[in-house]
Amino acid sequence: MSTPTAGRPQFFPGGDALDDLELVRHGVVDLAGVALPVPASGAEVIDAEGVPVARLGAASTTDEGRPGDIVWLGHLSPRPFERLYLSPEQVHTTRSADEVTAVVARPLRRTDVAAIRDWADGRPVLVLVPAGPSTNPHAHTVATIRSVLNAARALHARVVTLPLNAARAHADPARQDAIVDAWATGPVAWLDRAGSALAGSEVIQAGHGTSGGVVVMLTGLSGSGKSTIARAVREAVLEEDGRAVTLLDGDVVRRQLSAGLTFSPEDRDTNVLRIGWVAAEIAGHGGLAICAQIAPHEQTREAVRAMVAERGGDLVLVHVATPLDVCEGRDRKGLYAQARAGAITGFTGVDAPYEVPTDADLTLDTSRRSVAACRDAVLALLRERGHLIAAADPEWSI
Repeated sequence: MSTPTAGRPQFFPGGDALDDLELVRHGVVDLAGVALPVPASGAEVIDAEGVPVARLGAASTTDEGRPGDIVWLGHLSPRPFERLYLSPEQVHTTRSADEVTAVVARPLRRTDVAAIRDWADGRPVLVLVPAGPSTNPHAHTVATIRSVLNAARALHARVVTLPLNAARAHADPARQDAIVDAWATGPVAWLDRAGSALAGSEVIQAGHGTSGGVVVMLTGLSGSGKSTIARAVREAVLEEDGRAVTLLDGDVVRRQLSAGLTFSPEDRDTNVLRIGWVAAEIAGHGGLAICAQIAPHEQTREAVRAMVAERGGDLVLVHVATPLDVCEGRDRKGLYAQARAGAITGFTGVDAPYEVPTDADLTLDTSRRSVAACRDAVLALLRERGHLIAAADPEWSI
């Protein structure tokens, strides 16, 4: 992994462009076909959480007519169904000799499963699901993936998601075919490529809980593992339960809802309160919101709890109590180093206090417990409070 270049401009190009870069990384498409607003001096592409993904050269083209060089700095932050995003090489090296490929871009009906089974005629099936924008898939895409996973055993199938927006790809069939061909392992069948529905068919889907709204608020130092646990919980809820879930990550929200705020104590509290208000509204409509933010002040956390309660929701406060030295040792974004050097002031844990919660419903330490164990602890608490149903087969083994 390369080190980000100091002083080079950074920009977040959006989910579809990040998917395009993933296709470039896999050698499926050429960088020349990716529309990115690269400054004359070049720039670093970051994902929605601010993690550097790639460094691009200048916007001017080379003699071969391609954009300037690209240097990979890291990988995208984990996405829902991350385990299903395999490279073409991974897919091909693990294929069965007679495997066939089905491309599915909408939730499966029972009649679809029968049709695919008849077409496969006993051969193993690779199901490809266009899942873009993969960093923030639409509800329709999540429903599609879950329905395919539920049908995988009946089809003797393995499932792979593609960093490809089906709606965008449909407008360019040739490009879509080329991308699918890079992953396909045999004859290819398209299910309902035009997007029409099959009348009178039942969608295969798992159930979901019917409890009231809930807000899971993860608080802790920068680098404690809040966002990692939050994503893991979100993915488990989406995959196992099907309940609507919204992730409100502190860094991501600052680019939208809290754009313009500084990192003064007052503005930081304002950011937490804004996130809390949105989460309370989600809970008020019966939804599940997961918030991952430092939220260093007890009074502000109490205000969020009051907002959630006022909207009829349940606040689950999770203190991610990873020790400061461990957090600082991780320092993915180099913030602690900048704070120690004096380039950043008022940084929680260095020269600004963190008030340890006295009313946490759950305390986790990612230096002592794995992400999976922390995720499971949160899920167990949500089930105990009646917010989730117990999954019959949470791993959907294929």
